[in-house]
Amino acid sequence: MLSPIEEAATTSLAPTGARVIRLHPEDDVVISLDQLVSGAFIASENVTALGLIPPGHKMATRAIEAGSPVRRYGQIIGFASQSIRAGQHVHSHNLAIGQFTRDYAFGTDARVTPAVTRPATFSGIVRADGRIATRNYIGILTSVNCSATVARAIADHFRRDIHPEALAAFPNVDGVVALTHGSGCAVDPQGEGLAILQRTLGGYACHPNFASVLMVGLGCETNQIPRLLATQGLSESAGLQAYTIQDSGGTTKAIASGIERIRQMLPRANQVERKRVPAAHLVVGLQCGGSDGYSGISANPVLGAAVDLLVAHGGTAILSETPEIYGAEHLLTRRAATPEVGRKLVQRIRWWEDFCARNGASMDNNPSAGNKAGGLTTVLEKSLGGIAKGGSTNLTEVYEYARPVKTPGLVFMDTPGYDPVSATGQVAGGANLICFTTGRGSAYGCAPSPSVKLATNTALWQRQSDDMDLNCGAVLDGSKTIDELGAELFQLLLDTASGQRSRSELHGYGQNEFVPWQISVVT
Repeated sequence: MLSPIEEAATTSLAPTGARVIRLHPEDDVVISLDQLVSGAFIASENVTALGLIPPGHKMATRAIEAGSPVRRYGQIIGFASQSIRAGQHVHSHNLAIGQFTRDYAFGTDARVTPAVTRPATFSGIVRADGRIATRNYIGILTSVNCSATVARAIADHFRRDIHPEALAAFPNVDGVVALTHGSGCAVDPQGEGLAILQRTLGGYACHPNFASVLMVGLGCETNQIPRLLATQGLSESAGLQAYTIQDSGGTTKAIASGIERIRQMLPRANQVERKRVPAAHLVVGLQCGGSDGYSGISANPVLGAAVDLLVAHGGTAILSETPEIYGAEHLLTRRAATPEVGRKLVQRIRWWEDFCARNGASMDNNPSAGNKAGGLTTVLEKSLGGIAKGGSTNLTEVYEYARPVKTPGLVFMDTPGYDPVSATGQVAGGANLICFTTGRGSAYGCAPSPSVKLATNTALWQRQSDDMDLNCGAVLDGSKTIDELGAELFQLLLDTASGQRSRSELHGYGQNEFVPWQISVVT
């Protein structure tokens, strides 16, 4: 049995009347497809608009008393902060977050996902130890911010747009990328913050999309490389080398040493070829950023439909951004494969509530200015649309940030809602693809895992198609169904995993978007 949000997300949505969308019979609002002016009559709702209502925003279809809950997707998205008349714009001026009881009902909606008879395949890179890669990079990681300049200088030496000769003899190497960060020192050496950074770096160091990794430190930092490697069960080898600037004799010598080490790694990295492998080897991180009022109607459900196909083919999808499932987590706990999995998710929600309380923050701080301009009002509304990315299959496991993902199916990783931080954790956990939905036009890429961008509406697609890989706006005008676009997206993921470049890769995004989660006190 599907929950109300899943029923709404899997319905073919064709606008009726004066260009509005109703998502659920019990909703108190409809979503405008065009700017509605005062006096516009919506025949399907028998309601006249009272004032301007921008595209993607909500219009009340019935009178709502102050303090009463307001529903979208058949779920509570907030409470009226003042009386609302039928036809009025419903937004931050008259809708606020509030407390309400969620029925977690662990596992009551879990069901078996039938396996496909002919599993899909893609052209992947099979590493010597059996791991499957979708890209073939050499990575440069830093133990501390102090070694970032050296790392970038080494990577710049091998940039094809600046020095095309550097990799001319190595066509099978996708590039040399430096993933730097702003932490690594002045933190508690035994604290959770450093532990998160170390497992993030460890996850990248053994990511299958890296043929080899070079780790560069300063030498005196808290995040000492030998301890970092030891905590992650790693050791130096031909494919994982490490050194420091101080031991090298300074910046110039450290850069020269790094360039020479990469040169020695290149011949081995180039000795790869792609082979057909089952789609079960895909691990896709699910992201949404620059969300708007259409995200939960078009792109997120389309991604959810593709996730359902991926899971049926044995693959793995990582749903994340814990603050952006807040208020909708009960729809995931109901799909938990076991009560224990459901309770793990609730534990992460409680951690965030406590974390925000200790820092004087609110979970409702999450919707950004762009989210609100696009029609989203509360974190509850954003969350209900956001979980649609996860499709409708069972929730099979819950992971802490940057933990290795070993369980197939739909899993959840606890991350912040900030996209670069969230995706960094997913890739550290093993994601070899990222799927990113956006309604406002987010510009994002992720190395070493390619990122596929989905536009929620056709206006964005037309304005910023240079950054987008798929237009989900066809759902809004009724020309394509969610399932049709979900099948197209699934094929696009297979093609991208096989080597087809995404738009963000063509633009060179990926190095600056490596942002490990920092929760340490810096002293």
